[in-house]
This record gives sequence, structure tokens and C-alpha cells, in this order.
Amino acid sequence: MIDVLQVATFLVIVLIGVAWYLSYSAARLDRLHAKVEGAMWALDAQLVRRAEAALELANSGSLEPASALLVADAATESIERTTEQPVDDDLLDGQHFGGREHVESDLSQALRAALTEDVVASVRAGDDDLGAEALDRLAASGLRVQLARRFHHDATREVRRVRAKGVVRLFRLAGHAALPEPVEFDDELPAALSR
Repeated sequence: MIDVLQVATFLVIVLIGVAWYLSYSAARLDRLHAKVEGAMWALDAQLVRRAEAALELANSGSLEPASALLVADAATESIERTTEQPVDDDLLDGQHFGGREHVESDLSQALRAALTEDVVASVRAGDDDLGAEALDRLAASGLRVQLARRFHHDATREVRRVRAKGVVRLFRLAGHAALPEPVEFDDELPAALSR
């Protein structure tokens, strides 16, 4: 016959195992949320660098005045917008892109409109190295924006996958943390820059 002590020992071992699994899952979820926060800050930093590079190109004198004004306006608007941190500084509450998707899409569209193949070829062939350097910096920063957005999407997808698990929902392991949202905006580089 099974001894009461053996049953109690077995139950204690099971409870310790369940407690460890729940603790591990909660810590993992916390790390994933921190990864999303870091990816959001990285995306924000890359967007600022892209806007600065666009503004540098617009002010270099390499573009025609109308195109330079179009790019400068879009870049300035992008620099003025920032990712919003929650008011109470609760890091688990998540960041919000602040509705700046349209501003970043506008900058991408302005760059594609201003930087046609002829314009890029003219700037690169010109005597002014400042314009060519600004183009190179803009191409590099545009690529980093695409990568940062991809990393953010991957981190967001992973958090959503883990939070969809029954154990996480049943034991409310996510607490009150906001469900992260992917950031969607037009980040396509002008075709002439991607060559």
C-alpha cells in the first residue's frame, strides 16, 4: 500500500515543478517584453538617424530647391515626432509609436519622389562630396531602419505567441503589460539608393 508520506512527497515535487515552470515562464515573458522595448528604442534611434541624414542631404545644396524643401519638411516633421513613453514611466505598460507611422511614411515617399535615378546619378557625379556622403549616409540609415523594424516585428510576434499560450493566460503571467503591436509604415528606400 502506498504510504501517505510518499503521496505527500510526490505532491510536493509536483507543486515545486509547477511553481518552477510558472516562474520560468513569467521571467521569459518579462525578458521578451524587455526585448520589444529595446527594439522599439532601437527603431526610434534609427528613424532619427534617417531623418537627420535626409535633412543633411536637403541642406547640402545637391538637390533642386523644390525637392530639397520637400525632403527637409518631411525630415523635420520626423525629427519632431518621438516614440511616447507612458506617463507613469511603468516600463511594463509598453511604448506607443505615437501615431507617427504616417510621418515616417511621408518621409519615405518624399525621398522616393526627390531621389530619382537621374538625381542620384547627378549628385554622385557632381564635384560636391557633401551630397554624395549624405546619399551614402541616407542609404545606410534607411537600411538600418528596415532592419530595426524587422527586429521589432520579430520580438512582437514572439511576445504575442507566448502570451497566447493557455498557461500564460490562465495564470495571468503577463500581468497588466500591454500587448505589443507591430509598427507598420512605408520604409522602402528609393530604388536608386539601393543599388
